[in-house]
Amino acid sequence: MIETPYYLIDERKLLRNLKIIKHIRDCSGAKSVLALKCFSTWSVFNLMKKYMDGTTSSSLYEARLGYEKFGKEVHAYSVGYNEKEIKELAGFSDKVIFNSVSQLKRFRSYVKGCDIGIRINPKVSYSHFDLADPARRYSRLGVSDKKSLSGVLRFLSGAMFHFNCENDNIKNFSDNLDYISRAYGDALKKLKWVSLGGGYYFSKEGYALDKFCGKLKEFARRFDVQVYLEPGESAITQSAELVTKVVDIIRNGIDIAIVDASTEAHMLDLLIYRLPAKVKNSGAGKYKYMVAGRSCLAGDVFGTYNFKSKLKVGSVVTFSDAAGYTMVKKNWFNGLEMPSIVVRRLNGRMDVVRKFTYRDFADDL
Repeated sequence: MIETPYYLIDERKLLRNLKIIKHIRDCSGAKSVLALKCFSTWSVFNLMKKYMDGTTSSSLYEARLGYEKFGKEVHAYSVGYNEKEIKELAGFSDKVIFNSVSQLKRFRSYVKGCDIGIRINPKVSYSHFDLADPARRYSRLGVSDKKSLSGVLRFLSGAMFHFNCENDNIKNFSDNLDYISRAYGDALKKLKWVSLGGGYYFSKEGYALDKFCGKLKEFARRFDVQVYLEPGESAITQSAELVTKVVDIIRNGIDIAIVDASTEAHMLDLLIYRLPAKVKNSGAGKYKYMVAGRSCLAGDVFGTYNFKSKLKVGSVVTFSDAAGYTMVKKNWFNGLEMPSIVVRRLNGRMDVVRKFTYRDFADDL
């Protein structure tokens, strides 16, 4: 029996998403690099790298992790590099993408052996949250001035447009890509590769995959470029769970089940975006509970759910879809026990790949 709490990554569920990624490449020619900002748990990289073309990063450490643990292509991007970082990145990156013209001019001489790209802000986007909208007002993400962009085109082999967040709307994607084609067509014709970023929810059930592939193929052919996608959530959606146990049940106007985990420490995006967790095997039951974490934060609440049977101390509560932006954001708030990382391999074997201790907590400080 594995002690709770723990993240459980299921390779068989992960494989479903990876096969979709392979299908996209086979049908459209678009390569996919894993967005490490969303998921960096390298204990499953041996499986993922069979279906993906490399990794893309948001920092020196992510880029190095991709190089050392994933291999294949290494795409390096940062909102702002410093000189020490750029010198180190140049030693193992295939593509270095700058966020601004000023950073490109300052550091391009350090990365002469790499493909040089720049992030472009097309001022169109898709996001349910202003917090995650790359084209929000006053966005610092990418170059929005076409005149300054034209002044550095001669240095570029590629460009990156990251303008989506969980976009499952194929018409919106198609319309925005058409806009980019019109607005930046002259520049695109001078490039060798174009990354269309991540945020496409192509692993969602019922997604118009054939239309998506057709649009990517058309874009690549029109501008004679290699297209890249940077899937994060779509690569790992529904592939992991956070498994917890009830440690107490209290009553304050509603039954409240306290579990041995925390939103603040272990599923931080729930707090950031004010979202309820998805609880496995809840829904139509008659027993209603607020499920809450055990940190001291008053708002440490996973959500309110109905269960088919009463919860008690020791009951297992499992939060589904717990791979993206969880393990990369977990923290030691309140000194709470960190969930172990467990992988169910393709052959069904349960592999405890990391168990955290007090020493990890102390050393982190």
